[in-house]
Amino acid sequence: MPSHRKIAKAVIPAAGFGTRMLPATKAVPKEMLPVAGKPLIQYAVEEAAASGIETVILVIRDQKSLIQAHFAPDHALESFLDQHGLCACVNLVRELPKIVELEFVEQEEPLCLAHAVSCARPLVGDDPFVVLLPDVIMVSLRTYSGSESSNPEAAQSINPGG
Repeated sequence: MPSHRKIAKAVIPAAGFGTRMLPATKAVPKEMLPVAGKPLIQYAVEEAAASGIETVILVIRDQKSLIQAHFAPDHALESFLDQHGLCACVNLVRELPKIVELEFVEQEEPLCLAHAVSCARPLVGDDPFVVLLPDVIMVSLRTYSGSESSNPEAAQSINPGG
């Protein structure tokens, strides 16, 4: 009987140029575009953590350091928010780096999705892993009790780029 190992790692490719979403992605990585006040990539990282993933490996381009900065501690911002009595905001900022263990690997040339995933191989090793694509959002109309909506179109994919 085969042994089943827990999937504890996720790979999020985020090194592309975001050409499907130009001009918005000329200066801002598409994974950093906000939906309801949060960058797309944060939703993917939170979903991974909620699913029991322990380590998220983000495949980035060097110019996409905004992604690293988003998840890094920012003591100057925390201090500013504290001084201005914005406790809820400071708590949000402080919790970002604690969502899950994050590792970064650079894809020097954005060739294709398979290449981006292969760049994470040194960090993944032989462990099983999942790949999350943060530019596709699935919307599901579920009640808080967990029951599904009777509407067959309740779950849909939203792919902003086509």
